[in-house]
Amino acid sequence: MLKTYFKLAYRNIIKDKAYSILNITGLAIGLASSILILLWVQNELSYDKFHKNAGQIYRINNDFGDSKTAASSAGMPAGLKAEMPVIKNTVRLQPAYPSVLLETGNKKFQEERAFYADPSFMDVFSFPLVKGDRATALNQVDGVLITQEMAAKYFGKEDPIGKTIRKDNKENVVVTGVLANIPANSDLQFDFILPMASLAKTNDDLKNSVWTNFNFYDYVLLDKKFDPSAPNLLKLEKQIDQISLKHTPGIEVKASFKLEPLTKIHLAPERLGDSTGHGNAQYVSIFFIIAVLILIVACINFMNLATARSARRAKEIGLRKVAGAIRGQLIFQFLSESVFISFLSLMLALGIVILFLPVFNELANRKLAIDVSDVKLWLSLFGIAMLTGLISGSYPALFLSGFNPVKVLKGNVKSMGGNLLFRNALVVTQFMVSIVLLVGTVVIYNQLKFIRERNPGFEKANLLYIPVTGDIWTKKQALKNELNANPLTSDFSIITDLPTNLGGWTMSVDWAGKDPRAQTIFPVIGVDENFIHTFRIKMIAGRSFSSAFKTDSNSYLVNEKMLSIMGLKPDAAIGKSLTLWGNKGTIIGVVKDFNFKPVQQAIEPLVMPFNKNGSFIVVRTLPGKTNATIQALSTISQKLNPAYPFKFDFLDQDLANLYKGEQQMGKIFNLFATLGIFISCLGLYGLSAFMAEQRTKEIGVRKVLGASVSSLVYLLASGITRLILIAIVIAIPLSWYAVNTWLAGFAYHIHVGWLIFVIASVSALGIAWLTVSYESIKAAVVNPIKSLRTE
Repeated sequence: MLKTYFKLAYRNIIKDKAYSILNITGLAIGLASSILILLWVQNELSYDKFHKNAGQIYRINNDFGDSKTAASSAGMPAGLKAEMPVIKNTVRLQPAYPSVLLETGNKKFQEERAFYADPSFMDVFSFPLVKGDRATALNQVDGVLITQEMAAKYFGKEDPIGKTIRKDNKENVVVTGVLANIPANSDLQFDFILPMASLAKTNDDLKNSVWTNFNFYDYVLLDKKFDPSAPNLLKLEKQIDQISLKHTPGIEVKASFKLEPLTKIHLAPERLGDSTGHGNAQYVSIFFIIAVLILIVACINFMNLATARSARRAKEIGLRKVAGAIRGQLIFQFLSESVFISFLSLMLALGIVILFLPVFNELANRKLAIDVSDVKLWLSLFGIAMLTGLISGSYPALFLSGFNPVKVLKGNVKSMGGNLLFRNALVVTQFMVSIVLLVGTVVIYNQLKFIRERNPGFEKANLLYIPVTGDIWTKKQALKNELNANPLTSDFSIITDLPTNLGGWTMSVDWAGKDPRAQTIFPVIGVDENFIHTFRIKMIAGRSFSSAFKTDSNSYLVNEKMLSIMGLKPDAAIGKSLTLWGNKGTIIGVVKDFNFKPVQQAIEPLVMPFNKNGSFIVVRTLPGKTNATIQALSTISQKLNPAYPFKFDFLDQDLANLYKGEQQMGKIFNLFATLGIFISCLGLYGLSAFMAEQRTKEIGVRKVLGASVSSLVYLLASGITRLILIAIVIAIPLSWYAVNTWLAGFAYHIHVGWLIFVIASVSALGIAWLTVSYESIKAAVVNPIKSLRTE
């Protein structure tokens, strides 16, 4: 019997090709969209779950009041392990900042993806080692682990084990192991692992096991028997706090430590010092909801198209009932047909996914793939197809199987219109979703435009920078002379941190009247006398640093936010005492607040001491002279720092990279919003076809009585218009809530005005009218004789 039903389904598909193409295409696009989104969601949720002990690994974070960081101290892991039996292992990581120069033979590269790590790194994490001894790979002080990609880059097809790489022009390191390329779904991304012991030679925190400076990533491996429930984790965190207090006597302000599961780091709220490429749990939820909505819209589309075709199958149903078919058999037949169509759509959807997956990966900056050997994936896809077929076919099956055979065989199909309220509710639901997506598209576009065009508080265009590396550290004066001598490079500043990646912060800031219990982290950026001019930052009180004032080496600039923390007015702040890291000085200038963090985060208090030995040289290029300036800087670099390759970047590109995730989210959202609206239009087309088919004879009578084409089109479109207006009334508050919830994640964002909702509503009406116009005009221009010939 089932075989017969599938044969009938196949014959019906072949019989009405236009209907079948619309139906299968709508479902296929809906399924393909959902599969792509679910692949992305699955990837976001899979970060670092490939480690053998993933469920037992936690990172130690710390909170200072409202300031939340991902860093911890050098002394903490060993101290905690000694006093807490539940901790079975620990590992410390520190990025090789800002970069390391590595060379072999005549190949020389500036590498930025390198970490220093304890030997226990190989025990705590499960990154595969394809060459070398896992037990001893990081024991050698002058050793280095490299990935397969780096092995090919430096040594080609040669075996890299035992090979020497020159590091920073002063020491040799030996390759002791080759790691498999790091999976894209790992929060830790690196190309090189250097032994922590090699860093300990020059790092006082490591030598003295310091607990008060937080500049390491600390991970702990807990006992397998540990129950990771919230109350138990809280107990461990309190125990860590108490142990920390014992190791930091005399410190009034204490940090509160948190254990963050390794598998949740990627989607957890971003912390100070977090690695790049951080995910966003809100976006995962948003796209999962969109996937479900698109699938629902596709099912509604199927229902409307099946209903529109009901009159053509009415007599078939009547004859089957007269021949003895019961309603249950008819329901099963129509459900089997819809499941058959759903599986055909799934096959087409998989083809669409495979075809467009490279494009989607480029759009989402991911490396998604369909694993054909993944049984769970195939079961999920078949389950989705089955569920989609059953849901989308449920209403047509119940509706068609309920036809009265007597009325049908007499030709009275008009009265078989089904549940009008239900059909209308489907259309309202479709366009309610469409309007929400339209509003979301407009708001996301405007917010991203706002981010791109917003003045960060300094002129971001025409600023390029080069890192201070190698011999330049000892040739600062010669460098300044060379830069000043060339008009192309004379507008420059040397700073300790870039405004786009401010890595220095401290609690050690004091002033008269400061609350000793205050727990605030203060970002710090060391600047020179050219900083204000080069960045075009506005001074609101006092003056900038100047070489004419010898005492400026003990002076500070602060921003407006810092004054609000200190409780001072700009003019009153000049000359006030301020102590940073125990160095007492005075405030000589107040700058207007400028963004040194993404606009998701509010501007924080900033302290700027005078510093001649920065880590970055920032040059403002003359308009139209960027290439010439780069060439001039390259010449200077070759002259003063010949052992290091010349490297430069643009500050505005770094700013854009801060919002790369938002830009990608916007593109993905726009894509699937467009597809969702397109599928809604297919459903609306189905309903307009149904309405025109049901009112064919009425239209013929009206034409005979003199009705014009325009009045008939209005007659058919007015019902749809009422439904769209209902959808607008429901969608506007929903979309207002949704977009404002999203915008709340930005400290600085656009204001959502009434015009956005008007634009979305008018667009929805316009799309609806365009969709129904074809069937309406087609029905209105038909010869009335053809419409009435059966009467």
